[in-house]
Amino acid sequence: MLDRAFALLYDRVLAGVERAGLAGRRAALLATATGRVLEIGAGTGANLAHLPPDLDALALTEPSPGMRRRLAQRATRSHDRAMIVGAGAEALPFADATFDTAVSTLTLCTVDDPERAARELRRVLVPGGRLLVIEHVAGSGPTARWQRRIEPVWRHVARGCRLTRDTRATLAGAGFEVSGLADWTMPGGGVTGPAIIGVARAPA
Repeated sequence: MLDRAFALLYDRVLAGVERAGLAGRRAALLATATGRVLEIGAGTGANLAHLPPDLDALALTEPSPGMRRRLAQRATRSHDRAMIVGAGAEALPFADATFDTAVSTLTLCTVDDPERAARELRRVLVPGGRLLVIEHVAGSGPTARWQRRIEPVWRHVARGCRLTRDTRATLAGAGFEVSGLADWTMPGGGVTGPAIIGVARAPA
């Protein structure tokens, strides 16, 4: 019941942030996706409208049944050949070196084991493959202190989102080259504002 309710509310909650600039950044980043593409934690399909229509293949993973139902509805309108899989990012059901591009937007902040998820992303990408990233991360100074204070409550109301993760370091630890990731502030700023955006590369 809670899963279905969250899926119904998710797009409405994010609508203001999308209009304030998140949608534009999604569009610019995801327009660069090529070849065989994997998106982890695809949610209700917010990225689908921004992915190129001529991809060689598109796989979408999403562990939440409620989210997958809405994802399937959107996919039929824009990427009707997409494969939708009920799997978490920590155990991707794909062979090594399957994808040319992977996508993670507002997902690595929610997974239970981000280090394992990062290793899985590296595993399924071809050598030199690209991971397109928009993720909440820990801030600094007073922002970081407030993030730590509110996170126990925030993670319960925001589908497991942890605001205090160092996702750039996690990806580097999994072997990704992370110089293409830039600091960014999500629209609205505040304690949920610190983010990273850009491209991490699997070793060639």
